[in-house]
This record gives sequence, structure tokens and C-alpha cells, in this order.
Amino acid sequence: MTKKIFVYLMLVVFISVSFFMQPVFSESGKENSTGTLAVSKTEDKGALLDLKAKSALLIDAATGNVLYEKNIHEKLPLASVTKIMSMLLVMEAVDGGKIKLEDMVPVSEHSYNMGGSQVYLKPGEQFSVHEFLKAVAMHSANDGTVALAEFLAGSEEAFVTMMNQKAKDLGMNNTHFLDSTGLTDDGHYSTAYDISLMSKELIMKHPKILEYTSIWHDTFRDGKFSLDNTNRLIHSYKGSNGLKTGFTTKAGYCLSASALRNGLQLIAVVLGEPDANTRFAEAAKLLDYGFASYEISEINKKGEFVNELEIKKGLTTKVKAIYDNDVRLLLAKGEKGKIERVVKLDTTLTAPIKKGQKLGDVIFKVDGKEVGKAQLVAESEVKKASFFRLFFRMIFSWFGLGKG
Repeated sequence: MTKKIFVYLMLVVFISVSFFMQPVFSESGKENSTGTLAVSKTEDKGALLDLKAKSALLIDAATGNVLYEKNIHEKLPLASVTKIMSMLLVMEAVDGGKIKLEDMVPVSEHSYNMGGSQVYLKPGEQFSVHEFLKAVAMHSANDGTVALAEFLAGSEEAFVTMMNQKAKDLGMNNTHFLDSTGLTDDGHYSTAYDISLMSKELIMKHPKILEYTSIWHDTFRDGKFSLDNTNRLIHSYKGSNGLKTGFTTKAGYCLSASALRNGLQLIAVVLGEPDANTRFAEAAKLLDYGFASYEISEINKKGEFVNELEIKKGLTTKVKAIYDNDVRLLLAKGEKGKIERVVKLDTTLTAPIKKGQKLGDVIFKVDGKEVGKAQLVAESEVKKASFFRLFFRMIFSWFGLGKG
């Protein structure tokens, strides 16, 4: 009889816990937004490369991780590097279905009056979005940029408002645009860091733009006007695929250069260079440093089993935790063999559990320093067990009869 009373008391405790216990999450970290996993910020290399640029930055495009920096938050005029934002807004409109590459874009009096680099448009002419993208990406055509801006937003002024809003959305906190081309110097500025943000957004979210920025030579106006890429690295640097040059007397020689080798996409930004040759040489030096020092390493595969997790109140008591995505880490060369995996699972989860629901993370470390994080999810669903199922499971467990 005493044992029966004890079982009843245990039942009361069980019911109380079932209704009042709230899950408490263990440390699991935040989800990574991409399949490739970010590494922690590298040490400031300072004057390691002895660059003449006023400001310089090297990042991994997939993670945004900073690999080299020099005065990266200094506000500077950026000249035609501005057109990265203009191309970003155009490509967003194309990929979002708002406009098509085949759409014909009219030339206004305002776009015709643009100075600097141009393809010598005439009011009333029409060219496709595709043709104008070539002219902008390769030849840095100011008139073509304004024509696209007007086509997309109705006026260049309205387009500039869109540019500044997009900059805000991307966290470009030290950037302000006054035009779509970069012809304005005073009051029109950005930083190497901010430029890397819009460069990363453009090539990672809208990779089709690389089909334009990587062309070395083409033509405009049915072959009557020659287009040669202003980015000399496209012709001379292995893996170069973009992105945009810029120059005004006040801005100096500027460049956001992108290159891809062995799955590693890098972006190098240099601002305020003294001459064109130095601009390209120092951007190449940054890229060389990145490719020589870092690599993308395949660590684990999507769906690979990591551990089993106990699930409270489930029809089944355990669920397999698997990798949500392929795990690719940006590592300094030679670090792959030093990786330590720390599994952190939420041990308080209660059924029901959906297939693909987050269960925790794996933290990757090298020499005690976090270099990446991978999300773990449920391989299958776990339905919630009924009250009677849970009750009898407890009874069977108490009498040593196994789990129900």
C-alpha cells in the first residue's frame, strides 16, 4: 500500500511539473545567415602591407570577415565606386521582376548632360537595360547610370533617396549619396568598410552582375562604340571578376576589386590612391595576401549526424541532431587539422518538435578561439505524447518494465 501511495504522490508531482515547468535555453548562439560560416574577426594587420591608400580593406565576401584593414571607417569621397550602389538597385529590380534586362530605357536631357565618362547618349535614344549595364559596369558611363536611375525611380533625385535608404538598410552608417554617379565630391562620401558592405551585397545576392563586371572588352551602340573595362585587374589578375573603379581629383584613385580562387571570393577596397598604377597594384597586393593566407575548408556535410537529444514529453524520447547546412569555414592556411568541435544542444526542449527545428549549435574552435558556428536541427519530427502515454511510461519506468 505504501508503494502505491508513493506512486500517486509521484503522479501529482509529475502533473505539476508538466503544467508549470517552462523551458530554459542553454547557450546556443545566434543562427548564421549563410551556408558558409563566419570566422571571428582577425587581428588588425595595421601597416603590414605598407599601403599608400588613405583607406584600405580586405574581406571574405561570403562571411564579411575582415582580413586586413587600414582606416576603414574614415569618410572619403568615392567617385564612381558610387555606381556599385546604383548597380545594386538595378539588379535588385531585375531579380525582383520589377524590370527586365530587355526593357528599353529612354535617354533624357538630364542624362545627356552628364560629363566625365560617358557613352555619348542623345536625348530621345533608347537602349536596353542590358546594354546600359555593360556601359556602366565596364566603361563607368555617367550618362548611362543616370538613364537607368531615371528609368527605375522616375528621377535621379528619387533614385538617390533609394540609394541612401539602401545604405541605411545595409548598415552603411558613414555613407551619404548626393548623386547616382559619384561626380559630386563635397557631401558625397563613404568608407572602405561601407563600400565593402554594398560590394558584398551586390555580388553575393546578385551574382549575375559579375557577367558584366568581368568583361574585358565589348561594344555599345551596335558595335559603333568600344567598351573597355576601366578595371585593369580584369585583364591582368587571375580570378578577377569585378567590381568598380573611381576617380576624381578630390577622391583620388579608388577601387573595389573582387576576385575568386578555389571557392574563396575576396573583395579589396582601396580609396585615395595617388595614381592609377598604385591603385591596381595595391588592390592586387591585398588580394594576394588574402589568397596566400586564407582558404575555404569543407568541414562537414548537410544532414550529417552529430548527436542524439532527449526530448521531454515526446511520443519518442530522442531525436537525432544533424547539420542544417554544409559547413564551410574560412581558415588561415594550416588550421584545418586543429579544429575542435564543441556541441551545444538545448537540453530542455519539449515535444512537439518539427523536422528541421533548431536543436543547438556546433562551435568550431582553433587554439581556443572561435572560428565558426554551425546550426543543428532535428532530423525528424517528434510528436507530443498524450497524458496517459506519459503516465504509463512513468509507471513502467518505476517498476522497471521499460518505457511505454
